[in-house]
Amino acid sequence: MERCPWSESFDLYREYHDCEWGVPLYDDRALFELLILEGAQAGLSWATILKKREGYRRAFDSFDPVLVAGYGEDKVTALLADPGIVRNRLKIAATLQNARAYLALTAAGQSFSSFLWRFVDDRPVQNAWSCMSQVPARTPQSDAMSKALGKAGFKFVGSTICYALMQAAGMVNDHLTTCFRHEEVKDRFRSSSPR
Repeated sequence: MERCPWSESFDLYREYHDCEWGVPLYDDRALFELLILEGAQAGLSWATILKKREGYRRAFDSFDPVLVAGYGEDKVTALLADPGIVRNRLKIAATLQNARAYLALTAAGQSFSSFLWRFVDDRPVQNAWSCMSQVPARTPQSDAMSKALGKAGFKFVGSTICYALMQAAGMVNDHLTTCFRHEEVKDRFRSSSPR
């Protein structure tokens, strides 16, 4: 089976690639988690974050935005001492701010999923890249998402982070055409009804 080359370095990467990456994701809380993890990746590799994902889920109360938004200084101090996550004060502060922004968005009657998916008109973009050098790091859609998230009060949401989120959440199908998952992901969307 041929996979996207980035996924071949270790078993956890292969499992993530084969089961999660690029599959359309509509769950608000799962998308919030993904946004936080993609922001945590800034300046690091996705492998680092993927290895720490369970640590993040434990440390941030399964990414419950209500709980995360209410963290005080004692919790921040504990997070800065937690080896299960990336111990970066700015990224931790951004996570708390993003939980508050998420709650403000939903309090205004907007689901997080519909907020994000509107940048691809609620349908995954089906790309047909044949090699990794063709895959962009950002697009006009990720630029627009970044700007809108920033305006809504979110942090660590640059265009490159937003594009990585779009790839992971299946808003774009960036599996290479040579990868066995390219058609599977495309077919999975076809066989399920859009939101």
